Amino acid sequence: MLVKIKVFPGSKKPEIIRKKNDSFDVKIKEKAREGMANKAAISAMASFLKVPGGKIRIIKGFRLRNKIIEIIK
Repeated sequence: MLVKIKVFPGSKKPEIIRKKNDSFDVKIKEKAREGMANKAAISAMASFLKVPGGKIRIIKGFRLRNKIIEIIK
């Protein structure tokens, strides 16, 4: 399953907002340095969707705010 996320690094409060069935806004505290924001976004989505972190990977947008992630069941 493919999901679109928009990551907001450096937010004061971590939060996930569902926009549509396959679209989320992910606010995280980590800064966008050395892949830390990507790891935090994957971890946040994994806990929100109740799937293991190893089942989620970024398909597109490694260095962009808008990303497409794949969730493997």
